[in-house]
Amino acid sequence: MKITFIGGAQSVTGSCYLFEFEGVKFLIDCGMFQGGLTEELLNYEAFPFNPSEIEFVILSHAHIDHSGRIPKLYKDGFRGVIYTTDATVDLCNIMLPDSAHIQESEIEWKNRKRKREGKEQLKPLYTLEDAENVLKHFRGVKYDQKVQINKNLSFVFKDAGHMLGSAIIELYIIEDGKEYKLVFSGDLGNKNVPILRDPTIIDGCDYLFIESTYGNRFHVDVENKSKKLIDIICTTISNGGKVIIPSFAVGRTQEILYEIAKEIVTHSEKAKVIRDVEIFVDSPLATSATAIYKKHIEYFDTEAAMFIKNGIYPLEPPNLRFIKSVDESKWLNEYDKSCIIISSSGMCEAGRIKHHLKHNLWNEKNTVLFVGYQAPNTLGRKLLDGQKKVKIFGEEVEVKAKIEYIEAYSGHADKGGLFSWIEHMSEKPKKIFVVHGEKEVQLEFAEELKNRFGADVIVPARGEMYEIGPEYVLSKERLFSELPSFINLSILAQIEDIEYELNRLKEGIKHSAISSERLLALNSNLEELRYLLNLALNDY
Repeated sequence: MKITFIGGAQSVTGSCYLFEFEGVKFLIDCGMFQGGLTEELLNYEAFPFNPSEIEFVILSHAHIDHSGRIPKLYKDGFRGVIYTTDATVDLCNIMLPDSAHIQESEIEWKNRKRKREGKEQLKPLYTLEDAENVLKHFRGVKYDQKVQINKNLSFVFKDAGHMLGSAIIELYIIEDGKEYKLVFSGDLGNKNVPILRDPTIIDGCDYLFIESTYGNRFHVDVENKSKKLIDIICTTISNGGKVIIPSFAVGRTQEILYEIAKEIVTHSEKAKVIRDVEIFVDSPLATSATAIYKKHIEYFDTEAAMFIKNGIYPLEPPNLRFIKSVDESKWLNEYDKSCIIISSSGMCEAGRIKHHLKHNLWNEKNTVLFVGYQAPNTLGRKLLDGQKKVKIFGEEVEVKAKIEYIEAYSGHADKGGLFSWIEHMSEKPKKIFVVHGEKEVQLEFAEELKNRFGADVIVPARGEMYEIGPEYVLSKERLFSELPSFINLSILAQIEDIEYELNRLKEGIKHSAISSERLLALNSNLEELRYLLNLALNDY
């Protein structure tokens, strides 16, 4: 069997792994790269395989960094089956069209300007039609249900506890008369996460592919995360401010609503404070996702199921209001009372949250509360890193609001959780591939894995292919570069946009409105783009 690491290798996003076994080619995950310019450009790169030759995809869960390039796969020729859990099918039915809408909207905005300037029009990564068409190829599978692809290849989903419907993948392969087992952790969840059950303990495996997002650190103050959330909300409201929570529309938003609803039914003093303000969920995607959670209560843990048994649906506090239309969202920016606003995206890179940050970051009474991982180079990461000024929609915004972070709400297991999960395996893996993490984290995590379990640990880079057998890794080869090797048009378009802005500044237009920091940032971005273009033109 050959395994090629297309993404999620020495990076936290873009998860995608190509398998070749007895003439069958298939993928585990096909996610979108997220973060800085280099990562974004990788999404446009041609797949390093022929999509029409891929027979099927096994999808671990619905998050876009695992599913987001499936419509592009279809656009480029894939017509096979996507196997995933029933809940993930339902979630992808809202998340992939939403992603397509974002692709089309961003390109439409850029093309209006390019058309006025007589420049070549850009194309979106994929369209709404691509997303809708590929959804017809999804097939729902239950946890613990064995799917037999052929006589030598089968798989089983186990509950990963990361989000609704998330799965650990057990892959069974028979080669030379011997069966061996590969396990993919997917994104492994925390224990005691609101709503969800704990990750399933696996009996053991020959090869383990394990995520490493928090592989070198522990979540802080996990036991008090609910109290900290309620305290931050109540303190901000008591001071007359707004609580802005950038939250992933699927998963984290529902967890936060659950925690608030659970507090409100206690009738405590803090419950009264929260009950007296409105809670807005400003995300059409989150609204639809919350309805899907309601549909799939069979995935809920014991505590959440008990609320429902007692006639309380724990994702709908009485003062909750879903914001649907754009006009309502704009009205919310003019709302002058204390409130709680939960909006996506969780890393503040797109969506309505950017408007709420633009209108609220300047006010020292407000609090921006992060409850999830912030990838490098994202707006969310910049705020967490303490930047005093950030650029939103081309405008510089001063950061005076309090920036808070409750890391314990991460949907990912921390270092202790990852090690505990492996330790509970009855049979420890012979080989471990460390995936889905920042390179420095992975290297540290890998070293400790070697010391603790005595296993051979590999940290594959993007583009590396490994040939493996029942007992060992046979060979390693690099098939393509870690950096994008094309996209000249996309890079040139961005270079032109920056050069256009710089030329206007040189001509004295709006010169008084620009800061020295902005000029430095423009020049820095221009240098990075030219460097990437040079790599592309020289077929790095």
